[in-house]
Amino acid sequence: MVTLRRSLSVSFAIVMAAIASFLAVGFYYSDGLQWLDLVRVALLAVTTAWLAWGAGLALNGLLAGRERAIRAPPASSGATTAVLVPVYNEDPAKSFSHVAAMVKSLHMTGAGEHFDFAILSDTNDPRIAAQEAFWFARLKQEVGDKHHIYYRRRETNPGKKAGNIADFIRTSGALYDYLIILDADSLMEGTTMVEMVRRMDADPELGLLQTLPKVIRARSFFGRAIQFSASYYSPVFARGLALLQGREGPFWGHNAITRTRAFAQSCGLPVLPGKPPFGGHILSHDYVEAALLARNGWKVRIDPDLRGSFEEGPDNVVDYAKRDRRWCQGNLQHGRIIAAPELKPWSRFVFLQGIMAYVAAPLWALFLIASIAAPAMQVIPDYFPVPGLPVFPRVEQANALALLTGVVGLLIGPKILVLIDGAISGRNRRFGGTLRCFLSAVVEIALTSVLAPIMMLFQTRAVLQILAGADAGWPAANREAGRVRLGEAWAASWWIVAIGSLTIGAAYRLAPGFLPYIMLVAGPQLFAPVLISATSLASHWLYRHLGLFATTEELAPSRVMRQQEDILSRWRRNQGVELPTEPLPGAASAETEKLR
Repeated sequence: MVTLRRSLSVSFAIVMAAIASFLAVGFYYSDGLQWLDLVRVALLAVTTAWLAWGAGLALNGLLAGRERAIRAPPASSGATTAVLVPVYNEDPAKSFSHVAAMVKSLHMTGAGEHFDFAILSDTNDPRIAAQEAFWFARLKQEVGDKHHIYYRRRETNPGKKAGNIADFIRTSGALYDYLIILDADSLMEGTTMVEMVRRMDADPELGLLQTLPKVIRARSFFGRAIQFSASYYSPVFARGLALLQGREGPFWGHNAITRTRAFAQSCGLPVLPGKPPFGGHILSHDYVEAALLARNGWKVRIDPDLRGSFEEGPDNVVDYAKRDRRWCQGNLQHGRIIAAPELKPWSRFVFLQGIMAYVAAPLWALFLIASIAAPAMQVIPDYFPVPGLPVFPRVEQANALALLTGVVGLLIGPKILVLIDGAISGRNRRFGGTLRCFLSAVVEIALTSVLAPIMMLFQTRAVLQILAGADAGWPAANREAGRVRLGEAWAASWWIVAIGSLTIGAAYRLAPGFLPYIMLVAGPQLFAPVLISATSLASHWLYRHLGLFATTEELAPSRVMRQQEDILSRWRRNQGVELPTEPLPGAASAETEKLR
């Protein structure tokens, strides 16, 4: 069944690309088919296939219904699990409050004694390292000594997050049956962790189980739009993904559980020859680890029905683009790995998808450039073959309209279908009702459409920088970034304004008839600083008064979310002492609290 679904989904993408190519050829042929038109057709075919693939995931998810994954027996097996929390120059009060809330949540399940927490720090800022030691002591005080919580900081961080986890497995992994791998901003219900262990116990062939994290705590207009998308659309796409990937499912690097023995035996990562960005340590290690587990015969599965798994996301376009730049480098690096021996064919296809996720942006940019340049290279057709009224070819208008409708349909059609499905199934009630969902979806689609040309240029620049040999490094995430002021937005996007202006000028000069379509892309680029700044503003009043971007997690917050908010608020309110600015004795050592 998995093979059939994969074949149908790939065929759907190919058919959509073929239809787009046919319509484009009919449109371009009306005024003479040139070599540049063939380039445009090829670019359009590839990018349309990519859009159709994404739409296919949604269709699979909608047609799949709501089948539940196989649940394990209700009794706990007593398996030991380590919950790993990698941190890197984060705000330790916030990260450690997440740990405190999860420890308390596990305690309430009655299975807390089977779980240990290990905070794995790669922090290289001495000031933050000192604060980590301070807040770790506060964390231990909060949860009590009966809970096993450990903290270790590496003085050097080869391999980054993956290297730190590998070090833990080498030194302490034999003590644990399973590892739950989180990020510094991850939050998970104790009942969810227990259920993940039960599902691993139920299937001895299961090497890794990935949850679908929901984005929470967004404050800005931009962040809340992402939060709504992750909560409302993503479960449908994830169901489609689960059906297509079968035993070779995804690993997104966090909010997942893995069998320690399987991970230790399968997931040793090589250091690629050469210098970054294509050489050195593997950045997007999660995709590679999933492929290595599948290569060794272990199942890798995503269970979208698992609730109580959360993360936080960027709250503005600038921070989103910074994170995207690092992901882009990691995905393009997979070009060095895609031909590795003995990988499953689907794992290679997943690598190709990850590369295409970023290559699609420059391909769209090339398509626009070719569309502007093409009219200047073509011979103007004779619309007056005989004296009298002009004769205009009707096929080009019909083809152009059908092509535009098809592309737009692939972009927004799945979201509309998710909205209709939610109304029929009653799922929309969890988001405040169908009317609120409709309003949120319309605004989200509009926002996505306006920001898409800006994100296209950010991604195109990232691809070009990587191809030119520029390394993104390992920047720390800003989990609580606030408003981006107009000056900051201008500094980050002035070059986008310049490109938008040049695009409009070139279209006016070379293809004036194409200018209205170009404005749909270049227009938002002209106002990039304003859009970046405006969408970073807090939008709580839109939620309170209009219910815009309401999510289940906001309307009915889980217990662990409320606990974490209470703990962090209390810690910051009753801090009582000045935070250290220099490393405390032993704070920079390899182990502040010795791992047992």
